[in-house]
Amino acid sequence: MESSSSGFKKWIVVLTTVSAAILELIDTSIVNVGLTDMAGNLGASIEDISWVVTAYAIANVIVIPMTGFLQNYFGRKNYYIASIILFTIASYLCGIADDLWTLVFFRFLQGVGGGALLSTSQGIMYDAFPVAQRPIASALYGMGIVMGPTLGPSLGGYIIDNYHWSWMFFINVPVGILAVFLSSTFIDRQPAEFNIDRSKIKIDHIGILLLAVGVGSLQYVLERGEADDWFDDRIILTLSIVTAFAIPLFIWWELTTRAPVINLRVVKNQNLAIGSLLAFIIGYGLFTSILLFPLFAQRIVGYTATKTGNLLIPGGAISMLIFPIVGRSLASGVSPRIFVIAGYIAFASFCFLMGTYNADASEGYFTQALLIRGAGLALINAPLINQSISTLKPQELPTGIAFNNMVRQLGGAFGVAITNTYIAQRTAVHRSDLVSNLQPGDPLTTERITALTQGLAARGINAMDAVTGAYRNMDAIISRQALMISYLDTFKLAGFFFVVTFPLLFLLKNKKMDPAAAKAAADAAH
Repeated sequence: MESSSSGFKKWIVVLTTVSAAILELIDTSIVNVGLTDMAGNLGASIEDISWVVTAYAIANVIVIPMTGFLQNYFGRKNYYIASIILFTIASYLCGIADDLWTLVFFRFLQGVGGGALLSTSQGIMYDAFPVAQRPIASALYGMGIVMGPTLGPSLGGYIIDNYHWSWMFFINVPVGILAVFLSSTFIDRQPAEFNIDRSKIKIDHIGILLLAVGVGSLQYVLERGEADDWFDDRIILTLSIVTAFAIPLFIWWELTTRAPVINLRVVKNQNLAIGSLLAFIIGYGLFTSILLFPLFAQRIVGYTATKTGNLLIPGGAISMLIFPIVGRSLASGVSPRIFVIAGYIAFASFCFLMGTYNADASEGYFTQALLIRGAGLALINAPLINQSISTLKPQELPTGIAFNNMVRQLGGAFGVAITNTYIAQRTAVHRSDLVSNLQPGDPLTTERITALTQGLAARGINAMDAVTGAYRNMDAIISRQALMISYLDTFKLAGFFFVVTFPLLFLLKNKKMDPAAAKAAADAAH
């Protein structure tokens, strides 16, 4: 019998699961705009406060691939509700934390709960739809994947500009309480959940330990590498070595043990392997753009956090309009490859377009680029997920979907690491180039220094200080110009990754998921 809900109940399940996914992803980016305020309030350095982001990301990337096993062990509904409760309580505790390391600890717990929310929402939503409408469920879920990181900076900016930073966490509490009630009332248990015999489920303790150590260490290195000078830092060097040993050992163990926590043999599937690589690039593009655009808008153009966040809203709105159209088209048999190709081109276009802007770019230019980005993400997410798992056997779907999502999260981590490193390197190069053009006696340089000096003198500053101030201002202008050009280079680099991997789209087998596989996806761990 087909597992699906109807009418009011189905849309309550949709509202609950999409909201949970959006909440989890909002919390990956909402704190970014508030780190300065949090550091000042908690008496922490900017370097240390970044642990608030790092702890959450590490917890996420450890939990996501294990959700298939955890759902089987505890039952999907129980695991989902427990995760919401953990996420909600941890959010409240983050809000009342009065020192940095307490906040970091509760952010890690929040990430443990949040990773599970992201990982189980799609399976629960699939279960609410009949097989023929499962692509619509994928599209609705994909909307949450895009809306979360997009809304995070906007919501965070508004809270920072108008309230205390703790409200970035308190805002999760009422939503979490409502989600627990709705999940308990409207989400059905799967038949297997009524007869779970935990004594027959073998726990892969070694696999779980190697996964946590290997992936957790890798995420730490990616998150903290640039801030801690990469391999000049003893911790980064040590964890890089740990990663180099733990991940290959984990792969070997999972391929040889009888009851692996993650069945890595499914990665031999061509569609899943290629689709996961493409998901890595999409994760890179999504998280890089969410990091890079606010920096450009605030540090170069001079926008406030609220205004920067508001500019992201139209792109999110266009995504919401396109997602249902994509879902219905997939359900009617339209090839997912068409949407994936269109989305890939759109996102690459956004990157290259942003790479042409400067400090004088208007809001209209930014809105245009972000609309293209929003359309691209809406076109690519659900079709790529469907095509990546379309050739898997039903029993392979839980691992395939979880693996795809872990890779997307790691793509985001790589994107942030590459972006931070590349910006630092390119800024130094461009500053050197700009300074080399400032030669003594050069008419343009002399004219600019004279103008700056006269401007300061007109404010009543004495002649000697005015000259010193003029050179100081010139240095600031050069630094800002070098930073701006480095941002443009980084947008172009992201576009380059999309161009290079574009041919892989044509290696995906264009197969519509059969009903048995589609139904099994309802029980899959996302």
